[in-house]
This record gives sequence, structure tokens and C-alpha cells, in this order.
Amino acid sequence: MSLINCAELMIGYNTPILNQALNFSVEEGDYLIIVGENGAGKSTLMKTMLHLIPALSGQITYGDGFSAKEIGYLPQQTVVQRDFPASVREVVMSGCQGLAGRRPFFTAEEKKLALENIARMGMEEYIDKSYRNLSGGQQQRVLLARALCATKKLLLLDEPVAGLDPGAMMELYELIKGLNEEGVAIIMISHDIHVAFKYAKHVLHVGDQIFFGTADEYVKSESGSRFDLESSGER
Repeated sequence: MSLINCAELMIGYNTPILNQALNFSVEEGDYLIIVGENGAGKSTLMKTMLHLIPALSGQITYGDGFSAKEIGYLPQQTVVQRDFPASVREVVMSGCQGLAGRRPFFTAEEKKLALENIARMGMEEYIDKSYRNLSGGQQQRVLLARALCATKKLLLLDEPVAGLDPGAMMELYELIKGLNEEGVAIIMISHDIHVAFKYAKHVLHVGDQIFFGTADEYVKSESGSRFDLESSGER
């Protein structure tokens, strides 16, 4: 079943970022990576799918029984966010805010969900530690746990490994791969295409050229040929 369908979608603020309309869909259990040049509109597209930015034209529709409120989102981190003065427990609990709505407290079930996702990301021993004192990789695990509190079906990840050392980067990729194998669909923006491509089922390339298709089709496309993925052994 399709979770998201984008048809004739044009994105931007006051003027279109892309010179062509986007047409793509994301299925249950899919793993889509979004690639393209800097300034091509990848983050804007992700925010449009979340209804944080309005589309200029076109349609975004969701599968039966699914809505934008059920999407887990891990945005790019800013310096201010990395220095956020809260505990791991508090940061992850904030991911349940969508479930709580206007209710000024979290239920026992929501607290249990947060604890389960902290454990899922291997961060139990840091639960009462300050988020600001964690390493970059640990912070991303906490934010991933937070995003999982909002969804069981779909995660949107905007360059989740940016700024991480190679070891932490590969650990996070493997965690995301494990979530996908459990049935969580992944949409991930990545500049590190030679690594991210190992995990992709589908690729959306945005920029002067638009491509959407399977990872194997991307290898043979004009857009994908510039990365020389086939000869580098990625596929």
C-alpha cells in the first residue's frame, strides 16, 4: 500500500525551486533516498510532505488510514539544538506530543512508548543524562527515538549522518536499516550517496534533471551515471 503519493508537485517559497513537477510514491516498507545538488530543494520537499511548507501546486495524498501526523521526522540539527538543556528522557518524551495533543500531560502508555524507543536505540544507560553532553552519534540516536514516538510506519530523515565520524555514521545507517527491516518505511536525504545507496530500494534525484525509480534503474540513468555507482561496486 502507498503511504504517500506526490503528483505534479511543484515546491518552493515564492518561486519554484524545481523546473519540473515531481511525481513519486512511497510504499509500506520502502527505503527511498533523495539526492541532488545543493539548493535543489530536497529539504523543502521534505517539509512540504510534512505540510510545514505549502506546495505551489500539485497534490500530496496519503494512503487509507494514514496521515501526515503519523510521520516521524528527524530534521537537520542546528548548533542551538545540539546544546539543548534537557535529559534524554525529556527529549524523547517530547516526540509523544502529537499523541497528547492539547492534553497537558503524558499518559502511562506514552511514557512506556518513549522508554521502549530509548531502549530500541540502545540509549537506556543515558536516559537521565543531559542531551547536550552526548556525542553527535548518541544525540542522533536520541532524536531517532523521539521520531519513532510519532510513527510505526514512516520516518523522514534529513541528512541524519551529517557531521558524524565514520564509525558513528555507519552505526546510525545500520540502525536505520534495522528499522526498515522491521517494516518502517524510510525517506532519507543524503549527500553521502555512495554509502546511502547500499541501503536504498528507490531513489529520487532532484535538480536540473528529475529521476524516480529503483536503485538499480538509477545506476543506469543519466542522473545516476555521474556518481559512477556501478563501477564503484555499490550495485
